[in-house]
Amino acid sequence: QVQLVESGGGLVQPGGSLRLSCAASGIPLDGYAIGWFRQAPGKEREGVSCVTKTSDGSTWNADSVKGRFTISRDNAKKTVYLQMNSLKPEDTGVYYCATSLVCTAVLGKLIGFTSWGQGTQVTVSS
Repeated sequence: QVQLVESGGGLVQPGGSLRLSCAASGIPLDGYAIGWFRQAPGKEREGVSCVTKTSDGSTWNADSVKGRFTISRDNAKKTVYLQMNSLKPEDTGVYYCATSLVCTAVLGKLIGFTSWGQGTQVTVSS
């Protein structure tokens, strides 16, 4: 049974940083691409970043976070990270990680993700 557990969320001031973690169990992490998504109140869930399962760990990032967010994976620890820098109030939301076989984006949106974690709240506010 796949289980994903997100952690690392919290309250941070604009311009600050947070590192989110997605710990996986029940699956060989190196057999999956992992994506990070977020959902703000009253808005649709959106894909933020994705890292492939290949050895080079190729990544995809939404335009809104390019240059600020970095996704990485540690297969030995079965954990994927999302380093978030220069945070803005519009980054506020519940952040989720999810599994897929590949990172596929159509019209700027990640698709094809199946198992999901419960999410961790990120609030950017002064």
